[in-house]
Amino acid sequence: MSGTTIKNREVLQGSGDTALRRLALSIAEAGIAYADPGNALQRFVALEGDTLVVEGQRYSLADGVRVFVVGAGKASFPIAKALDALLGARIHKGLVTCKYGQEGCLDHIELRLASHPIPDEASLKSALDTVELLKDVRAGDIVLGCFTGGSSSLFVAPVPGISLAEKAQANDLLLTCGANIVEINDVRKHLSTVKGGRLIRSLAPGAVLINLTVSDVIGDALDYITDPSVPDRSTFADAQAVLDKYSLWDRMPVSIAAYLRLAPPADETVRADELAHLTCQDVILVAADAACIGAANEARRNGYNPLLLSTFFEGESSALGRNLVAIAKQIALDGRPLFPPCVLIGGGETTVTTGGQRGTGGPNQEFAVSAALELQGTRGIVVLGLDTDGTDGPTRYAGGIADGSTASRALELGVDLHQALARHDVTPALEQIFHAIETGATGTNVNDLKLVLIAKP
Repeated sequence: MSGTTIKNREVLQGSGDTALRRLALSIAEAGIAYADPGNALQRFVALEGDTLVVEGQRYSLADGVRVFVVGAGKASFPIAKALDALLGARIHKGLVTCKYGQEGCLDHIELRLASHPIPDEASLKSALDTVELLKDVRAGDIVLGCFTGGSSSLFVAPVPGISLAEKAQANDLLLTCGANIVEINDVRKHLSTVKGGRLIRSLAPGAVLINLTVSDVIGDALDYITDPSVPDRSTFADAQAVLDKYSLWDRMPVSIAAYLRLAPPADETVRADELAHLTCQDVILVAADAACIGAANEARRNGYNPLLLSTFFEGESSALGRNLVAIAKQIALDGRPLFPPCVLIGGGETTVTTGGQRGTGGPNQEFAVSAALELQGTRGIVVLGLDTDGTDGPTRYAGGIADGSTASRALELGVDLHQALARHDVTPALEQIFHAIETGATGTNVNDLKLVLIAKP
């Protein structure tokens, strides 16, 4: 949320290149603040008397029109909070599910908490209760959907014959096999009775559906951001291709493998023409590149030239860490492709393929450790990677920071960064050397943010 601070900032900037670390942390905080969905909603949604105005579209709230608010995701609470403040008692019913740790209180919308990234019973109950709530919608009513990244875990209802535990096992396999988020969601949508547009397929004819969302998907594809409440393009064939690509057929629970092989045509996800009975509007409040833009603005304010390398970073996190350090070293040496002081900025969603080794960590922490090993002995370069939602992998940290002193500090403290990276067990290593970034839940979710700062020689 706006004003998000890094909780352990003093420790993080207390060693190594302190001035450059301080700036890196400020730029990261500015990136998160720029992506605040609650503030963004005020630019897109307004109330003018009895008229709701959404990005220029006008909807009358008179004559018995009722408003429903439903949603789930890591960035859904700030959206729901802003709607609660704007519409107040005009909200007839509301139910929004966020992840544990996002405590809050809303006057007219029920707030539920559930587990992420692995679903739990609370995730299932919230989904089923939302389905029941929407049965009350009638022609002319307005449904405001605030589904954001994270709903795939926070909002689950497996197809008949597949248990929640089996769905959670599949989720865990997908998250650790090296698949990207699009591939992961292609499978998850085809194991659900609410994803892929299924949640809204049965809304009453004549109802109005307005999706207000935050993008955590490269390219801002709505069917991967807010998939319970928009039509889908993926198919069972896409889900099968993911299991083929990552050799997951024999590792999946038997019930899931059998169901995906069967691929019942009647269970295919919802296509756009199946929603012709609804009036639909989709609004991306915060795009996936928002944190990068906010970071670039803060860099300029501090006299650092920003270079937005890409918002499409994918692949192995450790490889990206090595590659960005190589670019930084070139810049420090001869000013190519730009002169310092500067900041390399990137977004996207990198992954970690754990293989047979599996400790505790996350993609952004692996990025930082990999960079630290390449930076050993250098000066004037700081690398930072964080997940903008505040949770990097299944850990309490958002990411990590590193500079030329990080590897030597690890050695002094008896921490083997090479082994930590090889075992995919980087969180304990970063904790021991005080390089793990902690933000708590930020209230937004717009992919990862990668920063490489190069100071003027």
